[in-house]
Amino acid sequence: MSTHDPSSGSEPEGGDRPSFDKQPPPSGTPSGAPADPYGSPPPPPPSADPYGGGSPYNGAPGAHGSPYGSAPPPPPPGYGQAPYGQSPYGQAPYGGPYDVGSGPVPGMPPLGGWGARIGARVIDYLIVQVVAVVIAAPFADLGSRNGWLSALWVTYVLFLIYDGVMLSRDGQTVGKKLTKVRVAMLVDGSPPTAAAAWSRAATFAAPALICCGQLWWVVDGLFGVFDKPYRQAIHDKAAKTVVVSTV
Repeated sequence: MSTHDPSSGSEPEGGDRPSFDKQPPPSGTPSGAPADPYGSPPPPPPSADPYGGGSPYNGAPGAHGSPYGSAPPPPPPGYGQAPYGQSPYGQAPYGGPYDVGSGPVPGMPPLGGWGARIGARVIDYLIVQVVAVVIAAPFADLGSRNGWLSALWVTYVLFLIYDGVMLSRDGQTVGKKLTKVRVAMLVDGSPPTAAAAWSRAATFAAPALICCGQLWWVVDGLFGVFDKPYRQAIHDKAAKTVVVSTV
């Protein structure tokens, strides 16, 4: 039986009541950290943004937000685009050094005029005819009808070769360069492919060589006069080409 008197003011040594210095620390205080004598929580860590707007990357995931907490305003309409009718890379849209305009296909130069087209053919014909006469002169009597027919057949053959080689390079013969027109693919305005260039040349020259002579050139050319809307002669129809201006 215990002899301790509860009315006495002294506590027994080693009694049931714990000592003050053995009580647990206040709730919310990290273990091993000193308790705040005023009972306030510890200050928050410093913000990553010196202006108080939070992290400079506080926008949507994967996007950079503004360092002031708001997204930047969108650019005005049309910002960064090339002027109308120009390529954004400073070149013609089909890889050629030609100007663009209101042609038969958007972005293609305008169609070549009939004066320029006829003038180009006349120039090319004179060039080829002179070469043909020089070639035929040693083998034919140019003072006779048969001699001139031989020179004319040489002209048709040379015209086929001349047109095919020149057009497959850049779409221009000597006459077309001087009159500022060129042959282009109807589908996109690009210079003619080799197949298109030779098809065009063969359709223009072969019928004249085989049967019809220069009458074929008249029929071929008149077909283009009445063709709408691309003014294609028969040789253009066969090759799917069109004649456009370079100015």
